[in-house]
Amino acid sequence: MSQLLEITIVNTGERLQVEGGTTLAELLPRLASPLGFAPICALVNNRTESLAYPLFMPKMVEFLRPEGRSSRRVLARSLCMLLYKAVSAVYPGARLVIEHSLSHGYICRLTASEGENEADLHPDLEKLLEEMRRLVAMDLPFERHEKPTSEVIPQLRSQGLHSTVCLLETLRQLYTVYYTLDGLADVYHGPLAPSTGALQVFDLKPVRGGFLLLPPDSEHPEHAAVPEDQPKMQAAFDRHLQFNRIVGVSDVGELNKAIDAGHAPMLINLCEALHSKQLAQIADEISKREARIVLIAGPSSSGKTTTGKRIGVELLTNLLKPKMISLDDYFVDRELTPRDASGDYDYESLYALDLPKLSADLTTLLAGGEVNLPTYSFELGRRVERDRPMRLLPREVLVIEGIHGLNPALVPGVDPAKIFKVYVSALTTLSIDDHNWIPTSDNRLLRRIVRDHKYRKTSAVETIRRWDSVARGENRWIFPYQENADATFNSSLLFELAVMKPYAEPLLRSVPHDLPQYAEASRLLRFLECIRPLREEGIPGTSLLREFLGGSSFNY
Repeated sequence: MSQLLEITIVNTGERLQVEGGTTLAELLPRLASPLGFAPICALVNNRTESLAYPLFMPKMVEFLRPEGRSSRRVLARSLCMLLYKAVSAVYPGARLVIEHSLSHGYICRLTASEGENEADLHPDLEKLLEEMRRLVAMDLPFERHEKPTSEVIPQLRSQGLHSTVCLLETLRQLYTVYYTLDGLADVYHGPLAPSTGALQVFDLKPVRGGFLLLPPDSEHPEHAAVPEDQPKMQAAFDRHLQFNRIVGVSDVGELNKAIDAGHAPMLINLCEALHSKQLAQIADEISKREARIVLIAGPSSSGKTTTGKRIGVELLTNLLKPKMISLDDYFVDRELTPRDASGDYDYESLYALDLPKLSADLTTLLAGGEVNLPTYSFELGRRVERDRPMRLLPREVLVIEGIHGLNPALVPGVDPAKIFKVYVSALTTLSIDDHNWIPTSDNRLLRRIVRDHKYRKTSAVETIRRWDSVARGENRWIFPYQENADATFNSSLLFELAVMKPYAEPLLRSVPHDLPQYAEASRLLRFLECIRPLREEGIPGTSLLREFLGGSSFNY
């Protein structure tokens, strides 16, 4: 007879006595009060798990609403496996690569082997959609397995999942968790939906070089997300993806092998050289246009500050003198700052800035006049008076860094011909494997966790707690204006997660299990486990990564 366990249901407050081995899905019919929604995953002791998760110890279980962030991730992973199954049926032998997220969806490519090379396929998306819908109608289960890695690798290799095999070979773990859908196997680094029947809303749309897999819209989940045309962002991704292929490091397995083989110093030099070349090209374009103001914008932890300083260095080599100011000094006093939906001060809001003074100061500077720059004290939460006179002389360029640089409402009274706009973001192009990408937001969150702890004495708990608010601000105030940029700079570095890992892991492990932030910390730790750590020696003082790790040759 199985041992009885006590399971606490957070949603309803009730406690259930269940037999060992009972799954989360089997708990649902036993709830005294209906949830009012159909979950596809749950938090078990504050860690996200699938509904197929079996219970063998007393646990606290919270079923998650489908519109929540964790549920959306589960849906995205499940849609990827659904697409992979459809591709295997419609285009047997083709390689599906899901490269990254863009335009409210996920960029996908199909290739076929032609001798030693691969050629792009141009799939019939209606056929793929028809097959995906057929699989959904069958309501097939996503089955979770855990077997010795030595038994899993041959099956994955027989399916052509060579990037996943490469990763597992470098991890050298005894056991591997994988999923099957109607006999087709794949590895995902997080739970999947119970079955294909949960995937009712999705779409496929063509884009340059491939197609978009579109999940449900985050605001209107009854409809698939509607893609936006983002040619500048896609070009920035494509350039780095091509660079990755040329240097032979496109996924974590290849990165791990490069580190093991002692190739990390060369990889660091190549990535830093790519950054230097891109920044020099941006500075050349600024000089060519005779811009007097450079606005540098981007989301949190994208590296805007170092980007501004390095563009300034490149401008000096073009015989132009940069003058740096920060939009942070134009904050209004704290009590005048707008608040977000949770009641916190919304420093991401455009209206957290004194826009009239900013516009007046820039107009005066461009006319050759002198201004006294404001100084904002974060400690006091208000502007303090200091003597900071500035005048913009011939062959001087004003470089302004801040999240709102691309918003046309920032400086409406300034001549746009005098302004050059740069968008900066860590557009992560390193994948875990062909079907698992690393979200750009995860890269930035890890940067921020490390930086906040080092420079602001802020815990990982607090950084994670604030991240949702930061993300809401970015979605409202930054991302809609990405395509307004005159130049887009990808601040990610192929090797950076390997270097960040030894810094980030202890901070993430310090998050207590009884806090809601543990779910996010646990998820980040799960994917960092895939990456081989790399010591920071050899990273130059001018590297953008130094903004977060320390040891920069720039003053911040």
